[in-house]
Formats: sequence, structure tokens, C-alpha cells
Amino acid sequence: MGSISTLHSPKQVAERRAGAHHASMFVRMLIRAAVLRRRRAAAALLAMVVAAAVATAMMNLYVDVQAKLRSEFRNYGANLVVVAKDGQSLPADAMAKVESVFGEKTLAVAFAYAVARTKDGQSVVVVGTDFARARQLNPWWKVSHWPDASGEALVGMRAAAVVSANPQGLDRHPFDRQPFELTFQGKAIQIVPAGLLQTGAGEDSRIYLDRSAFENWTGITPSTIEIAANGTAAEIESSIRRLTPLLPAAEIRPVRQIMEGEANVLNKTRATLYAAATLVVLTSALCVLATLIGWVFDRRRDFAIMKALGASERLVNSFFAAEAAALGVVGAIFGFVIGIGVAAWIGRVNFHAPVVPRFSVFPYVLAGSIAIALVSAILPIVLLRGVQPAIILRGE
Repeated sequence: MGSISTLHSPKQVAERRAGAHHASMFVRMLIRAAVLRRRRAAAALLAMVVAAAVATAMMNLYVDVQAKLRSEFRNYGANLVVVAKDGQSLPADAMAKVESVFGEKTLAVAFAYAVARTKDGQSVVVVGTDFARARQLNPWWKVSHWPDASGEALVGMRAAAVVSANPQGLDRHPFDRQPFELTFQGKAIQIVPAGLLQTGAGEDSRIYLDRSAFENWTGITPSTIEIAANGTAAEIESSIRRLTPLLPAAEIRPVRQIMEGEANVLNKTRATLYAAATLVVLTSALCVLATLIGWVFDRRRDFAIMKALGASERLVNSFFAAEAAALGVVGAIFGFVIGIGVAAWIGRVNFHAPVVPRFSVFPYVLAGSIAIALVSAILPIVLLRGVQPAIILRGE
């Protein structure tokens, strides 16, 4: 009983009530200061809202644009190539090792190569691969019709001139296309062209067959695996280091044009977004600073009265800092909502795709807004210290 009475002694109850009264009065003073000086409060709040909105939009865009840009770069094909050394074939479990290191979501396609001859004795490169995976890996290939039946092949534009008397006929229906014969080490195969392939690169000089049909004909297993790996450059480099000891008889080469192009675009995008956000935030901070300085000059008499009534320097400074922090909190909330809308609009207009709201950035926006407000309040607080109640109240 004694302990209970101690916990709820009249003195402690009175202290709690006094604390609650002081907090309530503090809040009323903040609200009154904002109401009486609506224009200055609105100007400072608008600046904080703009800064928070820009920061929110930039962070949402940066995270989402990174993912979208990486996805777009994957449309340009592989960014890594695994090649067997000394012209040998890769181990039978090479594909499984690649997928174990890079993950099953990474797209990897195996290719086997052979040089065959036509009836006229001309040489042509024939490639065995998985058409479904190759189509996913290289959506940028211009293909008139993908093979969809056993024994059909995809013929490059330049290779078509070698194997077909009428290469333009490949643009018609598959059943109108004339089959042709190829020979490898004395073993012949009848091939039905399914469509034309045009890339403007080495693929135009090749004929692509289904991998199982290719291996049954030539007996050659894959010597190359092309990989479209997701992740940052550092993550991909780490995966390469882990894969290298698993495939000692292979060489792993990054496709420099894609890797470097992706890195350059992402770095420039990040720099642009950061520069724009920094410029807007600094401008907003200057606007808040100017507003708070004007606020101090407008309210010199109020602060002088507070000091004359016994308010300490620390209390007056804390009150002013609390006003600035409150602006930062309200600005962050409104700015975050507006920033999400702006990011969604930019994503739809420029990328024709939705930008997913990243609510995880709100704590950073809130902390940044409060920090900007408090930093902007430093100079006005210094000016507050120079307020002399006697001089101000005499009207001097």
C-alpha cells in the first residue's frame, strides 16, 4: 500500500499536471505564432514542401529508374559470356553451375558451334541452342518467324544467300520455304528454314538449330554460355569471382559495351537526380532562412516579453527551434505525398510505366526536412540572443 501511495502522491500528480499544462501551452503558442503570421509561415512551409516533394520524387525515381534501366539493358542481350578455353566444350554441368552462382532468375543460354558445308561446298556456321531461351535473351533480334517445329532453323540474312536460291522467299509462310541440305564430317541433315534473322552483326552469317537436333547431327556440345546477369557492377564482379574456380577450363568475359554503357547511364542518371535535388533543397533552405530571419524581426517584442517574464535564453531558443522543426515535419508530410504523385507522373510520361511508391524513403525525407529547418534556424537563433528586453520594450 505504501508503494502505491508513493507512486500516486499529490506532489507527483501535481507535477504531471503542470507538465501537461506546459506542453499544452507550448503547442498553443506554436499554433498562435503560425496563425498570426500566416504569410511568413506559409512561405516557409511552402519551401519545405517543395524541398520534401523534390527529394521524395528524386529518390523514388532513382530507385525505380535503376531497375527499369537494368531491365532495358537486359533487352540488349547478354552482359557476360562464358567461353571454353582452347576450343574445347564446356563441362556438362556448366549451365547448372552458372545458375547456382547467378540464381535461377538469371537468364543463361548455351551455344554450340560447327562449320558445315552446303551441296555447293560453301562453308556456313551452324549454331545449336535453345530457341525459347535465345528469344528471351535477345528480344532485339529482328526475326521474321521463330522456329516452332522439330527440324526447323533460323537462318541469318547473309547465310540465307549461301543456302537458299530464293532468300526472299523466307519471308513467306513457313510451308512455302524450300528445305536445304548441310553436311558435317560426312553426315548430312535436311533443314527447313523457319524464318530470317537480321541483327547487323555476326548472327546474320549463321544458321541456328535446336540444340538437341544439332547435337544428334554433329555430336558437339556447347562451348559458350551467354548470360544476362542482373545486379550492380560490383555484384556481377563478385559473382564472376565465385564462378571462376567452378569452371577452371572456361574464360568468363564481361561484354564491355553493355556493362560500361549500363554503368555510365546509371552514374549519369544518379548524378543528374542528385544535382537537381541538391539545388532545389539548397534553394528551399535559403528561402526558409530568409523567412525565419524576418520572423525574428517581426516578433522581437514577443521574445522580449518572454525574457522579461523570466524565460531563459535556452527556453526562448528551444521555442524557436521547435517552431522550425514543426515546419519541417508538416512540410515533410505534405511534400512526401506530393513527391509520390510527381514521381508517378514522371514515370508515366517519360518511361510509360508506373513508378512504385517507396514508403521506406519517408524517414529520410522527414529527417532531412527537420535538419534543413533546424540548420536554417541557427542564424535566427543567434539574432534572438541579441534581443534586449529593456531596449525593445522601451520602443528603441
